[in-house]
Amino acid sequence: MEESKRIIPRVMLAPMAGYSDSAMRVICAKYGAEYTVTEMISAKAVTFGDKKTAALAAIRPDEGRVGLQIFGSEPDVMANAAERLSCAVEGDGFVAPAAIDVNMGCPVNKIYGNGEGSALMKSPELIEKITRAVVGATALPVTVKMRIGVDAQHINAVECALAAQEGGATMICVHGRTRVELYSGTVHRDVIRDVNKHLHIPVIANGDIRCAADALSMLSETGAYGVAIGRGAVGNPFIFSEILAALDGGEYVPPTLRERVDTALLQLRLSIEEKGEARAVNEARKQIALYLSGFRGAAKIRGAINTATTYAEVERVFYELLSAGEIS
Repeated sequence: MEESKRIIPRVMLAPMAGYSDSAMRVICAKYGAEYTVTEMISAKAVTFGDKKTAALAAIRPDEGRVGLQIFGSEPDVMANAAERLSCAVEGDGFVAPAAIDVNMGCPVNKIYGNGEGSALMKSPELIEKITRAVVGATALPVTVKMRIGVDAQHINAVECALAAQEGGATMICVHGRTRVELYSGTVHRDVIRDVNKHLHIPVIANGDIRCAADALSMLSETGAYGVAIGRGAVGNPFIFSEILAALDGGEYVPPTLRERVDTALLQLRLSIEEKGEARAVNEARKQIALYLSGFRGAAKIRGAINTATTYAEVERVFYELLSAGEIS
């Protein structure tokens, strides 16, 4: 594979269902995310030609390098989806993906119960088969996102990562929790370190990175090549600039309140372009208020946005409170 096509990010946006849509990916790429990944896409739905699924695979040119994440448990279905998505929605203002990412970490009951997502970690043999099938179906790099195991009694991230590597994966992103832990408890950095020691492809560390100091300590403790930011980037895409400045020894200048507000509104406008105003405003409530999390007036912003139904209302809430000095 050409070196220029390989995906080896120092900082990337982790895939998050309900969050890492096109609008968020554009914003995160603007602030330095070197690779972003879509919300997970059902391989079966792709095979059946579902139109809603096709919309999830649409990538704007200003999103940077984007991986399309697919989930499923049948090698042939996953391969078919990878082949179809390799040039997904290209044309009409959209671009092809930079990679295909295989979901082996989703912990939610519906996915896990179907033998998909993190349930794949029960069978390293199946992981190798799926990865090999996907690699054989696309000329794009194939990356993998996984957890460290199903539960504390079955921490087998090394074995599963080796299986994915054997199947042809070019990068592994490891969220340092088990499926049972969901997003609670302490990230097991020691397990990510063990994975990194055993693999010869890049390992990306994920879990509880909310500032540059977290990223640097994660890299130091695990030896991973880079870090993936998930919840830490929601309402704070500036974290990518902060981490890159720390890695490069540069100066990081935090965003002003005005820049935070302008960025929140830009993300909402991008979402409206993609989804329409009513849906975008409704979905954005859980994200855009977080741009001012921790600031005085944040609770008032959140309350006002939760009742807003149009972009104009949201914009008025932000700028009126900002002009009145009620945010600081």
